[in-house]
Amino acid sequence: MMDSLVFVTSNPGKAQEASRLLGRPITAMQIEIPEIQAVEFGEVVAQKAVDAARWLGKPVLVEDSGLEIAAWSNFPGALTKWVTKSVGEAGLVRMLTPFGNRQAVAVSVLGVAWPGIPPEAVPVVEGRVPGTIAPAPRGTNGFGWDVIFIPDGDTRTFAEMPPADKDARSHRGRAFAALKKALETLETL
Repeated sequence: MMDSLVFVTSNPGKAQEASRLLGRPITAMQIEIPEIQAVEFGEVVAQKAVDAARWLGKPVLVEDSGLEIAAWSNFPGALTKWVTKSVGEAGLVRMLTPFGNRQAVAVSVLGVAWPGIPPEAVPVVEGRVPGTIAPAPRGTNGFGWDVIFIPDGDTRTFAEMPPADKDARSHRGRAFAALKKALETLETL
């Protein structure tokens, strides 16, 4: 199944990371499908994967990622893309400043679906990395909120790391490692 998966994403950076993390080129495609707005990453991923598989008529891989910020009871979570689209990464940092607590978790959730599978049956895996939100955006590598997330045990944001360092520490790296194992299990059934 892995050979025929299409990674449905509008973010070329995610597609490049996916290729690196899987160790081979991956077919990526941007399609316009409505994305449900939900707090739970898995719910968003499962529905998006089912809709994309139905639309394309073939197996798909989708991802949702975001930041769970401790001071905000894990908000914005699956809504991170929409928050940063509205206020930007610098705006998110400014909004967090009065709270003092800068702890956060970077989350990546991946789901695989094929035509006819219901959302509740979609295999979903996740990668989580604890860290903090930087006092200001830093770095030029990566994309999105990489400029504000510092993983525990490091002083650099993801955007300050070379790709190999980020891949070894990132939420997406952990999610793709879990995906490889899940796909091996699916392919032996």
